[in-house]
Amino acid sequence: MWESTPFADMVREAAAADGVTYRRLAESAIDPQTGQGLTHNSLWKIANGEPVKIAPWIVRAVAAAIGRDLREVQAAAAEQYIGLTAGDPFDATTPSAAVVVAHVPGLRPADMPKVEELLRNWASGSVRN
Repeated sequence: MWESTPFADMVREAAAADGVTYRRLAESAIDPQTGQGLTHNSLWKIANGEPVKIAPWIVRAVAAAIGRDLREVQAAAAEQYIGLTAGDPFDATTPSAAVVVAHVPGLRPADMPKVEELLRNWASGSVRN
């Protein structure tokens, strides 16, 4: 199993709720873009760290099944499968722009001064497209 399993943890937590089974989760594990669905076996494999061929539609289907925000589920999958943490460590997101910084796990904002400088310059209008 991987060192960090936030994607698997989300599926396990959803399946741990009262009366929820992997079969029941699979009923709503349908990608809203493609209509493709996950089987209960695939959900079990994800939850237990078994090898699965990950694809964007699978992440969207998992988000639908567990009722979590797609970006949150995508970030968890990225951390688990490629070792990157994604988020807004500087609270720079605005109503008109989402800021997502991908970095290795464990970095704090203080560890990324150049990124913070770039975001502050962007926010002030100093950076042009």
